[in-house]
Amino acid sequence: MVGLLASAPLLHAQRAELERRIRRDTLANGLEIIVVENHGVPLATVEADSRNGSFTQSPTYEGLSHLYEHMFFKANAAYPQPEQFVARASELGAVFNGSTTEEQVNYWLTVPSDSTMPALSLLASALRTPLFRQDELERERSVVIGEYDRQESNPFYALTTSVDKLLWGSAWSRKNPLGERAVILRTTPEQMREIQRKYYVPNNMAIIVTGDVNADQIFAAARRLFGDWPRAADPFKAEPIPPVPALTRNRAVVVEQPVNAVVVMMRWQGPGAHADVPSTYAADVFSDVLEQPGSRFQRRLVDSGLWQSIQVNYYTLNQTGPITISGSVAPEKLREAIAALDRELLEVVKPGYITADAVNSVKQRRIVGTMESLENASGFAHQLGFWWAVTGLDYFFGYVDTMARQTPEDLRRYAARYIVGKPRVTGVILSPETRRTLKLTEAELAPGGTP
Repeated sequence: MVGLLASAPLLHAQRAELERRIRRDTLANGLEIIVVENHGVPLATVEADSRNGSFTQSPTYEGLSHLYEHMFFKANAAYPQPEQFVARASELGAVFNGSTTEEQVNYWLTVPSDSTMPALSLLASALRTPLFRQDELERERSVVIGEYDRQESNPFYALTTSVDKLLWGSAWSRKNPLGERAVILRTTPEQMREIQRKYYVPNNMAIIVTGDVNADQIFAAARRLFGDWPRAADPFKAEPIPPVPALTRNRAVVVEQPVNAVVVMMRWQGPGAHADVPSTYAADVFSDVLEQPGSRFQRRLVDSGLWQSIQVNYYTLNQTGPITISGSVAPEKLREAIAALDRELLEVVKPGYITADAVNSVKQRRIVGTMESLENASGFAHQLGFWWAVTGLDYFFGYVDTMARQTPEDLRRYAARYIVGKPRVTGVILSPETRRTLKLTEAELAPGGTP
């Protein structure tokens, strides 16, 4: 093949380009500063990332990392009155938001580039001196509960939640960013301050600035704004994250909702980036190969008419990422479709099922996509923040090279270790009428296990 994958020097040049474009500095207190200059448009994104999220949550804090995210843009020592922070952001012409996932919470402001320094100062005030006013906390609890209600009204949220509770067992609170209603309603300002003391400390955070900026000026401003922020104890040495309990048998759940479609979701416990880095790369390529239109997997299952659609996904996490195969089926074909999928999964680990040509094709798209993402400054800030929090940036820098080395044997090894014959959770969502017609039981969906 002639092209991106054919030249090892070109691959190394891509890594060199990433390392050249992504400039980094670490302050004495441990705060990491990451800058990517892109002068294509006069905009800049200023982002703060914390290694926080649901993976830090015991059951008594379930959902509070998400509630903290909502409190971030509220009163602080520099802007002590309600809506002062928002008013200042509006003066700067900022578009701003935050998000909470399993292992990362991030906050960003995208501004005209001539407002970059004031935006960085505004971000510093929210990070360092939040007030957690009781009146604002009560309002934001209501906002979060509204978000919770909207999620619960989606029938497919019931499927995902039911499957994940079985998949993660006692670790469910650490995989549930949205949280639990009762815990959210009981939240106190002191709980917010406890999260701040543990996780919103410089040695557990990164500041990422991308766009039409000057890196040296950003580094100087960061030292001025954050240099005297005291380092704290490593939160993960003081309270290590407990390991996810292994799934030891097949489990199943049938969710009845007023839906027209029948959707099947199978999930396995996949690799974690702290324990099995090579498999996380193989998992990405494996998913892409099986999802390719025209792949043997798609021909046998979708083009044959057994499945209406089928998707394969691995979600990279430090603390055990889930592997998901899901799709929709006609009710009368449900049992036949699941049986066909099981037969096909036995085939994927056999030599010749996954070809070198198929692997090279998806690797090329992954590599090109990584490089193209550099051109979207705001989106690239979010991407860098995710990898910084979950795996560390060395993983990201090595992504191109390691992706290029993946072989069919690597993919077979990954599938054999994590999918084929391994315990899984199978969930099905369908209407009550369809379930009565099919006489579907959870026991038959969990062969060799119990519901």
